[in-house]
Amino acid sequence: MNSHTLVRNPRFVRWGIAIDRLPSWSWMALQALALLPAWAWMARRLADGSDDPLGLLALAGLALLVGVHRRSLRASPALAWLGAALLLTLAATVARGPIAPLLASLLAVLALAAGLLAFLPRQVAATPVLGLAVLALPLLSSLQFYAGYPLRVLTAEASRWLLAPAFEVWRQGSTLLVDGRLVIVDAPCSGVQMVWLGYFTACAVALWARHADRTVLARLPGVGLAVLAGNIVRNSLLVAAEGAGRPLPAWGHEALGLAVLAAVCGAIAWWMARPVRSSCTFTPGARHAHAA
Repeated sequence: MNSHTLVRNPRFVRWGIAIDRLPSWSWMALQALALLPAWAWMARRLADGSDDPLGLLALAGLALLVGVHRRSLRASPALAWLGAALLLTLAATVARGPIAPLLASLLAVLALAAGLLAFLPRQVAATPVLGLAVLALPLLSSLQFYAGYPLRVLTAEASRWLLAPAFEVWRQGSTLLVDGRLVIVDAPCSGVQMVWLGYFTACAVALWARHADRTVLARLPGVGLAVLAGNIVRNSLLVAAEGAGRPLPAWGHEALGLAVLAAVCGAIAWWMARPVRSSCTFTPGARHAHAA
C-alpha cells in the first residue's frame, strides 16, 4: 500500500493519529501485558514461599516513580530506551523455557525498566530505575544459595580479627571457636537481606535526590562497604556475647539486627542524599583581580 492509497483511505490516517495520541502510560501498560508470563512466574514463586516478598517493595517504588512524574511523561519517547525495551521484551519472550526462569525474568524486568525510562523525564537517572527493577525479582533465596556461604566466611574472618584482642578465636569455614565455645555463623548472618535493603535505600534516595547517573555510580561502592561493615559489626557483637557465655535471647538477636539495619540504611541514605559539590573554575583575569 503506497502513500496515494493512504490518502484515498483517510480511515488509516485517522487510526494512525489515534495510535500516536495514545497516552504514555498506555504504551507502558501494553509492554507490561506482553511480559505477563514473567510476572506470573514471579507471583508463583512468592506464593509458594520460595522467596521473601521484598521485591514487591521495589515494584511499589517504580509505580510511585511513575505516579510522581505522570504529568511530565514524554509525549515522544527516547528512541534508544524504546529500542532497548523492544529488544529486551523479545529476548525475555524467546528465553522463556530455554533458560532458567530467574534469568528470563531478569530480562523482563530490565525490559520494563527500559520502557519506563523511554517515557520518564530526561532528568530521571537510569541507574536507580534499573536497580529497582532488578531488586523487584524474587532473588533473595538464590543469592543466599550462591553468595550466602562466601559472605558468611568473610564475615566470620572479619569478626575473628575484631574479637582477637579480647578472646582466643579460631575459625574454620564459617564456624568460630571463641574461648572454647563453638559459634556458627549461620545463613541469617550472611547479610543477604541487609544487602537488598541497603541497595533499595540507595536507589530510592538517589531518585528522591535527583542525582545524575555519574553521581549514583560513583557512590554505589560506598553502599556495599556500609552493608559489609554493618553485618560484620552485628555478627561480632553476637559472637562476643556467645563467647562471653552470655548469649542474647531471641528477641535480643532481633533487636540488635534491627538497630544495626537502621543504622546502615540511615548511613546509606545520608551518603546518597549528599549534594554534589560543584567545582569552581577561575579565569586568569579573576585570579589577577583577586590578587590585586
